[in-house]
Amino acid sequence: MLSRLGALLQQAVEAREPSVDLLEAFTEHWKGITGYYLEATDESTPAKETDIPWRLKQMLDILVYEEKQRPAGEAGPCLEYLLQHKILETLSTLGKAEYPPGMRQQVLLFFSRVLGQVQHPLLHYLNVHRPVQKLLQLGSDALGSGTEKEEVQFAAVLCTKIKQDPALLTYILEGKSLLNGKSPKVLLVGPEGEGGEHPQGAAAGVPPAFPAGSSPAAEPSPPRRESNLITSLLGLSKSQKSRVALKARENLLFLVGLAQEAAAAYLVQHSALCQLVTEHLCDLYGAMPACTDPADILALERASWRSQGDAGGDGAFPGKESLVAFFSWLDYLDELVTGAHPVVADAVTEAVCEKLFRGILQPQLLQMSELTILTATAMLTGIVRQIRAPALLRGLVLFLLGPERQPEAPGACPHLLRAQLIEHCNHLSDEISLASLQLFDELLRKPDEHVAYSLVLRNLEARGYVQRGPPAPEERGSHEPELDEDALELEEDPYFTDGFPDSGFQPAEKPPLASLRGSSRSDGQGHMNEVVSSFLCLVPEEAKTSSCVEEAGYDTYVHDALGMVQACRTNAAAWGWPPAPRPLDACQPEAAFYEGHFLKVLFDRMTQILDQPYSLNLQVTSVLSRLAAFPHPHLHEYLLDPYLNLTPGCRSLFSVLVRVMGELMQRIQRVPQFRAKLLLVRRQLMGLVPGEQLDHGMLFKGVVVLEEFCKELAAIALVKVPLEGPA
Repeated sequence: MLSRLGALLQQAVEAREPSVDLLEAFTEHWKGITGYYLEATDESTPAKETDIPWRLKQMLDILVYEEKQRPAGEAGPCLEYLLQHKILETLSTLGKAEYPPGMRQQVLLFFSRVLGQVQHPLLHYLNVHRPVQKLLQLGSDALGSGTEKEEVQFAAVLCTKIKQDPALLTYILEGKSLLNGKSPKVLLVGPEGEGGEHPQGAAAGVPPAFPAGSSPAAEPSPPRRESNLITSLLGLSKSQKSRVALKARENLLFLVGLAQEAAAAYLVQHSALCQLVTEHLCDLYGAMPACTDPADILALERASWRSQGDAGGDGAFPGKESLVAFFSWLDYLDELVTGAHPVVADAVTEAVCEKLFRGILQPQLLQMSELTILTATAMLTGIVRQIRAPALLRGLVLFLLGPERQPEAPGACPHLLRAQLIEHCNHLSDEISLASLQLFDELLRKPDEHVAYSLVLRNLEARGYVQRGPPAPEERGSHEPELDEDALELEEDPYFTDGFPDSGFQPAEKPPLASLRGSSRSDGQGHMNEVVSSFLCLVPEEAKTSSCVEEAGYDTYVHDALGMVQACRTNAAAWGWPPAPRPLDACQPEAAFYEGHFLKVLFDRMTQILDQPYSLNLQVTSVLSRLAAFPHPHLHEYLLDPYLNLTPGCRSLFSVLVRVMGELMQRIQRVPQFRAKLLLVRRQLMGLVPGEQLDHGMLFKGVVVLEEFCKELAAIALVKVPLEGPA
């Protein structure tokens, strides 16, 4: 009974004079804090051992309680006192002085809690956002290293407030250097020009979201290096404390994803965001040891910026920690560009292209030093593998290949880097050739139409490789192919028989070439069978060994081909490629057909397959297989149609293979026990028997690759027909 009576009396007192009691208590606690600095004698006493943390907590509780007792949007006398007496300004100064020791931590906590728990809009006030800016500037101070947890919490609260009202971005980023020492016109100031106007009146005003001149179309101004929310988050994102770094990066991602275009433009024009994130990427690139093995670079798994694993753990090698740091930050930039407003994404992309791609990588790729070229190419391959953001990927592709889309001319070089990279695929150094081919293999996996178009399709658009002849009832279905001399010779050769038992995917006997001349090819399935049979029967019987070892059957090739074809179809789904070749009467080649620099180098490499290292042959055929898997009718026709009626002087993939097989048959006759040795080499490559050095070892390995490649092409042709219909 007495307790209930006491509670009623307390409620009556609070209802009659709540503001007087709260304000008195609030001011009493503030005076207690300021009094400490007048009375304290021991300057070494940590702040947490004084009554300052308790008093700050009481002030916070009073502000929150007061707000709950008043109508929404109406500021109470305690909040007015906080603003008019510049309490936050004073606290930020005390935090900067770090007196008593640990005071900065207490100030950051108080700011975070006030801004996070008080619902009344505060950051529009000069006497709030000015001390907020001052606290953000402390992040670059060496003394701030012990307060990273509180700093990132403070920054996170600011990001939350900006999410609720993107117009606050201007208040957080603006500083005196940006405003030439003048306050923004939109700021609410009191009678003395110090932000002391009554909060209720202030709340009624709606400040402009962004100052004049923040149009998205404007060019970014020279970045300024004053400390603000952006620099604070970037600094914290490099913290050795993984949780701090992760939280800082997440909040920066959120900040650049603001939906307002004006906010995004302001972020680009009035902060050093683009320059700072790119400079850090370049610094990490430059920090990699010169002794880093290019093979280790290529073998490194795709990095994730969210992963906090130890880079020096399993599979460690010299330079791994630096490599992981670089690719992790690149992965972060990739996600930043993916989620950012297009204005920010384009600005970051341009900065990366200018500073890293053109400023660092291009000079290295154009050098004469083979080691420099090899390392830079390996790094570039890793970069291609890492990047997924459409804007960043497009910038990278244009940097590597140039914007040109007209057919190539022999010897022309409108884009130096593209020409040099393609030429590196045929370098005197097998290591550089292999690394360059791996680069293009990665490029062809990316979902960017310009890659395939720039490298190959631009030269196939006019179908200049097809021999023009008299009109036929069905352009592609009923014309009779002209068979070159090589093909006629193969028809009589005893090695060209159906030597692929147990496959189930081709006729039991090789169909006579003469019958193929007269057969109707309008039936897609029938034509597919002919194509598959042609590739499978291309390898001489004496050179076939896959059926003689314990190896997966043809189903494995079909399964792998299906995965590659489907991946290419997925990437190309939005590219608007035609379902069928252009009619010949609509194609008017402007000059003699030229397959283009890239296919020329690949075809030249294929002609040397019997005399090249095994790893190099695997990479050449991998690139050609991927090109053949693309769902463009001209690519399909040029690379996968053995019966194509070629223009005189032109090469196709099948014609190149025919010539290689002709050379192989001659070599078979000159090597004693060819088949037995070939079978031994295949077993060695499969790890079934110990490896030993054999004469003509490169030849035998080349033959193994040839057989595998022909199976791959047959499998690709097989799975493309049901997926895409007859070509």
